[in-house]
Amino acid sequence: MKVNDLAGLRTGQYSSVPRSGSSGTKFSEIISRQEVQLYKEQLDRLLADVQFAGERLGKSRNFQDLVKYKSLVKQLVKETVEAGMELKQSHSWNRFAEGRVLQTVELIDEKLVELTEEMLEDEKQSIDILGKVGEIKGLLVNLYT
Repeated sequence: MKVNDLAGLRTGQYSSVPRSGSSGTKFSEIISRQEVQLYKEQLDRLLADVQFAGERLGKSRNFQDLVKYKSLVKQLVKETVEAGMELKQSHSWNRFAEGRVLQTVELIDEKLVELTEEMLEDEKQSIDILGKVGEIKGLLVNLYT
């Protein structure tokens, strides 16, 4: 064994590999950022699908499009809530000073029920349906952001 080779290691001549304590980004952080980016893209596509289905429902006013729209909205809400995004809550007070908490997800579900009832009545004009679709879209955007 040569003593000269070991002397080079002590002085740091042969260090070409970065050390773990360096200022570089960790592999797990990179993976985590990519995962978040991919999930955001997936939610963007799902939101675009909801918007397209809502426009189609407003034009056609048939039950097949209503079912498709409702399933897409519920899927978007489920994906958003499962991802760990916080439910947006707003506190309101009634005239008796009783506090009340409204959750956006519950409100979206109520609007979907109202939309279904309006479709069943079949007396509403497509403007009313488009209004409900717009309300649901706004609530989804509030939940998503």
